[in-house]
Amino acid sequence: MPVVDVKNLDGKTVGQVALADAVFAADVNPHLLHETVRWYLASQRAGTHKTKGRGEVSGSGRKLWRQKGTGRARVGSIRSSIWRKGGTVHGPVPRSYAYRLPRKVFLGALRSALTSKLADEKLTVVEGWSLATHKTKEFRRVLDKLDRNTKTILLVDAAANRNLELASRNLEGVKLVSPRGLQPYDLLRHDRLMLSKDAAVHLGESLGAGRVTPASDVVQIAAAAPAVPETKVKAETKAAPAAAKAKKAAARKPAASAKAKKKPGK
Repeated sequence: MPVVDVKNLDGKTVGQVALADAVFAADVNPHLLHETVRWYLASQRAGTHKTKGRGEVSGSGRKLWRQKGTGRARVGSIRSSIWRKGGTVHGPVPRSYAYRLPRKVFLGALRSALTSKLADEKLTVVEGWSLATHKTKEFRRVLDKLDRNTKTILLVDAAANRNLELASRNLEGVKLVSPRGLQPYDLLRHDRLMLSKDAAVHLGESLGAGRVTPASDVVQIAAAAPAVPETKVKAETKAAPAAAKAKKAAARKPAASAKAKKKPGK
């Protein structure tokens, strides 16, 4: 279980917190990260592209010249697509590029991104974002005390914090999200991740819930279970078919005795 230092707003270490293995020490899967980034960017596309078709461009609807006898190609409208300023054939229309991503893929990518941040030593746990003012200048000083060299920072706070929201929204490269709105794309895009202590615990509980028992634990549990003697298993295996045959024979006996009691001719 990884243990990281907890810092206050002055940049001093005030304690430690243990992070969940299932969330911050998981296997990093680059394929899940790639699929999740593609899904996120596709959902952000506006899809407002549009061209005018034959029925939307300006122009008269009359027939330009008669069908036969002129020696020229027949034509029915000046708005034809083969004419200059005519309509576009099979042009783009407004559409949504969003598609559904399996929830297990999203959660796996989120665990991979959090594990990668911790492995690269780009994760900072803060005791709490209790700011005295909403001024951006004061908050910039706080960030410089925590990490002066990082340009892009992702802030995560579990509780609603108006001062933090107002102080961080005008800083370039700084973004504030809640644990519920955390995206793998944001984790990959920002260099430094700063979590409040409550947010780190909340992520460990929510993303680590329902995880499968590791293979090492399963092996230990199997080894601790009492072993059944091999001779006893073989005896039980042989006795099972014999018991089934005896049960079927007992079920046939009443029918056979009833036939024997019945006299012929009746």
